[in-house]
Amino acid sequence: MTTATAERQGVLNRLIETEQERFLGLHPRSAEAWQEGKQHFLYGGPSHWMRRWAGGFPIYADEASGAHIRDIDGRDYIDFCLGDTGGMCGHAPEAVTEAATRQLKRGATMMLPTEDSLWVGAELSRRFGPKYWTLTTSATDANRAAIRISRMITGRRKVLVFSGCYHGGVEEAHVEIRDGRVGLRNMIHPNGIDHDAVSRVVEFNDVAALEAALAHGDVACVLAEPLMTNFGMIPVVSCFHQALRDLTRRAGTILIIDETHTLSCGPGGYTGDNGLEPDIFVAGKAIAGGIPAGIFGLSPEIAERLWTLVPHVNPRERQSAHLGFGGTLAGNALTIATMRAVLEKVLTPANYERMIATATRLASDISRLIEANHLPWHVAQIGARAEIMFMREPPRSGADVIAGRQPDLETLLHTFYMNEGILVTPFHTMLLMCPATSASDVERHTAVFAQFIDLIRRAGVI
Repeated sequence: MTTATAERQGVLNRLIETEQERFLGLHPRSAEAWQEGKQHFLYGGPSHWMRRWAGGFPIYADEASGAHIRDIDGRDYIDFCLGDTGGMCGHAPEAVTEAATRQLKRGATMMLPTEDSLWVGAELSRRFGPKYWTLTTSATDANRAAIRISRMITGRRKVLVFSGCYHGGVEEAHVEIRDGRVGLRNMIHPNGIDHDAVSRVVEFNDVAALEAALAHGDVACVLAEPLMTNFGMIPVVSCFHQALRDLTRRAGTILIIDETHTLSCGPGGYTGDNGLEPDIFVAGKAIAGGIPAGIFGLSPEIAERLWTLVPHVNPRERQSAHLGFGGTLAGNALTIATMRAVLEKVLTPANYERMIATATRLASDISRLIEANHLPWHVAQIGARAEIMFMREPPRSGADVIAGRQPDLETLLHTFYMNEGILVTPFHTMLLMCPATSASDVERHTAVFAQFIDLIRRAGVI
């Protein structure tokens, strides 16, 4: 480390400490609640992910509406995190709240279909292409089911993923390439899984590496986002999707497209906007307005292959085929009711047009400030989602992100944002719009981002 680099790091550390001290002073009730929570929860909160906010402890939420959250200290935030996409419909949207309340009064879960499910199934196929659908309680569960089905019908073991990916708690996807070697990502502890036997990982956008990996003939499925959104935003290069589709077909490998985040692209997700042809389509989070839910849909060809192994039920026989996925809460009446409200009244073409226009304005403002201050950063946008990345050029792969990412600068930005009343995804700097995100919300973000640039310029970080 050079002297200049060490000095810059020292300045960054002091700025982070100052902002975290300010955060503590602004959030005394949340700080007290966090100490109490640590007495009862394994990692302080109901989910260990809740400890990952940059202030040193999480804000404790009191209520939320639209694009805003109020905490127990009485502070208001513009929410661009939106539950890391789970709240993409906005908080407490009226249509979802009414549907949930109405269904709760009629029964939340009976392990029986409702008439709303007929509408939901037809709408899913209209939006995302003709498929045979199953509901799960999360996108993780949907991905696990898709992998299991792929192994059943191909007789193969391996799952190919792209370095830097995230597909929920899927063991096969917990791998990355770092310094030329394959290992577990994100400090994930080994869990008795032989990843050499079940996983294969290549860099995103690398057609040659993909072709070589599939040539072994042992890959059951490729599990991929349309473009990578969980390691910072990594855009897809021209013709990669066509190559991905051609190579998987040639290799007899199932192609699973996980649109959990890229549903922000439009009513049909990235798949609908760009004419992708996945064998299995997966989504979750926002699809039921924040009620835990996931979906996966099989193309007719893949469904026929599965039915060859597990035929349709003879109505005179008891169904006993567990298949290794699903659960008693999957597809429950409450989830179905809220999903219908989301698809029918919230994630509509008009609302997508509004959300994407808002994101475009926000990204434009960020880009203008970056250019005006001659900063080696960029902002990426896909649909209603934008991402600030502290590197000059958009990355092409996970390796590019690893080489160029500045985690301490991200920590400083995130803490500064919270102190100024803005929430972004704590794992990277993703900003998501919901139908309620307003022009004034964007203006406020622009002003705070300008203040952040001024702060680090005065400190000599840039």
